[in-house]
Amino acid sequence: MKIRKGDTVKLLSGKDRGKRGTITRVFPLVARVLVDGLNVRKKHRRSRRQDRKGEVILIPAPLAASAVQLICPSCGKPTRVGYTVTDPKKVRTCKRCRKPIP
Repeated sequence: MKIRKGDTVKLLSGKDRGKRGTITRVFPLVARVLVDGLNVRKKHRRSRRQDRKGEVILIPAPLAASAVQLICPSCGKPTRVGYTVTDPKKVRTCKRCRKPIP
């Protein structure tokens, strides 16, 4: 996967389409990502004790990695990710401005 934890992404599909958020967790084996504050689902929790009430909890759900697009930190636009190989490392680069993505 070309997306990492901490990257800023734009959602391409779903009810939060067009919004931006930061990736908090990546699941590379199933190609899914967890974006902070987006794709939030409601979970109804039952009361466990009589003195407490039940509540509705908002839980962010993972979404497909193909449904997000990376925002380049240097040009600030949605972009695809390429790679350039320098001597010791392989570095991610922006396809628009050709600058490396940290």
